[in-house]
Amino acid sequence: MSADWNAETYAAHFSFVPDYGREVIKLIKGEKLRVLDLGCGNGTLTKALADLGHEVTGMDSSDSQLALARRTYPQLEFVKGDATDFNFDEQFDVVFSNAVLHWIDGDRQPDMMLCVKNCLKKGGQFVFEMGGYSNNELIHEELQRQFEARGLKYVMPFYFPTVGQYSSLLEGTGLFVTHARLFPRPTPLEGDNGLEEWMKMFVRKPFEGIDADLCDEIRRAAAENLRGKLYTGGKWYADYVRLRMRAVKC
Repeated sequence: MSADWNAETYAAHFSFVPDYGREVIKLIKGEKLRVLDLGCGNGTLTKALADLGHEVTGMDSSDSQLALARRTYPQLEFVKGDATDFNFDEQFDVVFSNAVLHWIDGDRQPDMMLCVKNCLKKGGQFVFEMGGYSNNELIHEELQRQFEARGLKYVMPFYFPTVGQYSSLLEGTGLFVTHARLFPRPTPLEGDNGLEEWMKMFVRKPFEGIDADLCDEIRRAAAENLRGKLYTGGKWYADYVRLRMRAVKC
């Protein structure tokens, strides 16, 4: 799930990611809890959790995101770690995660869930939001068309499960689902080239090894073909669908 993020660009132009995560925090039950922010990024939500009185540790695999988090919030604890292979000496009351889990390949999801379970106290909460079934479907379908038109293969770089699929995985790991919601959330993007910039930031793996000019050409063509569906009122929107859940360790 590691990504070579430009942390400054991410913070400046894609702040909607942690902004929406503030709603997810409301699913946490209890006060002054020990919380792991899994995939903490630049630490914005780690700070929000700490401001609520929780004792928080942020964990991420990106060096640039962690460096920015540590500069911005030097009073908080941030550690580097892989979401599919981690452990801590002391257990947590909550593992919280926002907009991270869909970056993990489907075959590694059970590894992540086992790590989460092992680091939670009995009765501890796993609270998260991720991309769900049909997330950004219009964008990925159009990118696939653009790739195939050029004799290239488009490999879907994300894991977007249904409620049923993910509930089965969680409960098979020993995490009992208490809340699950799959819902559309069209998300506004910044700037006249907002969709192209979004693709450049978030859809990276399919473009690996392709000439930079051709990458730009594909993104431009995809955005132009999507203009009638994702551009309205002078603004670009990404067709997000989110899966928001809470599970408790049995």
